[in-house]
Amino acid sequence: MIGALIIVFREVLEAALVVGVVAAAVKGLPHRGRHVLTGIAIGIGGAILVAAGLGVISHFAAGHGQEIFQAAVLIAAGLMLAWHNIYMAKHGRELTRKLKTLGSEVVAGSASITMLIGVTAIAVMREGSEVALFLYALVAGGTSQASLLGGSLLGLAGGVVVGFVLFAGLSRIPIKRLFQVSGVIILFIAAGMLAHGVQYLVQIGYLPALIPHVWDSSFLISGRSYVGISLGALAGYTPSPSLMQVLVWMASFIAIAGLMFTKSGRLDRKRNRTKAAALQTEQGGS
Repeated sequence: MIGALIIVFREVLEAALVVGVVAAAVKGLPHRGRHVLTGIAIGIGGAILVAAGLGVISHFAAGHGQEIFQAAVLIAAGLMLAWHNIYMAKHGRELTRKLKTLGSEVVAGSASITMLIGVTAIAVMREGSEVALFLYALVAGGTSQASLLGGSLLGLAGGVVVGFVLFAGLSRIPIKRLFQVSGVIILFIAAGMLAHGVQYLVQIGYLPALIPHVWDSSFLISGRSYVGISLGALAGYTPSPSLMQVLVWMASFIAIAGLMFTKSGRLDRKRNRTKAAALQTEQGGS
């Protein structure tokens, strides 16, 4: 029972943290709850299909099909989150104005709906398929079905509660600040997903590790601890990353943050203020 509880809680927590942040990031989106439930339903359906076909998937690419699948899912989710952040950096000010004037009637745009459903489905599908795999291993090891069911339900409830608490906390932030706070969190999540996806490819030899273990911080924060799991979901924390993983994380973070800054128009606004100040100085001198 304890094994099932820990496994399900860990996987549900990872999905719930991502879904909670993303759902809070689109505050004001009409029928947000329905879109989240749609994504969860698609994710559960996908997880069932993946779990049923794990044996087939694992035999692809000389036995590395499962790792390639995990890498593809993580990279797709990371790119989708990056796309959302860049979109919001460009249109966030406009959406903030509309949300203040139109309230719940505002249409935040198809980009936010697609991102919300897509990332929710991917997060649930990935973690759900891993739950199925781990629980199958427990059954094969002799764990009774009653203990498995009880532990799984407790783990599911615990993971959902933690994710909801995060979502509720973020949703209380004013809209203008919410876009900024959620944007920063999603930036970390996206970089972490891309780095984790690349690490799967490193593990099967498709990419070089460069340096297998740059550091080992497991003595401070274990990857299996609740703190380590949360940091892994929210920032891509790995106790002992390869240099390739670290470089991809840094490159992704810098690239996404740079595009967000460029698309936000802050640089143009700063230039315009500088020009206006210079013009006023010239006019005052004359």
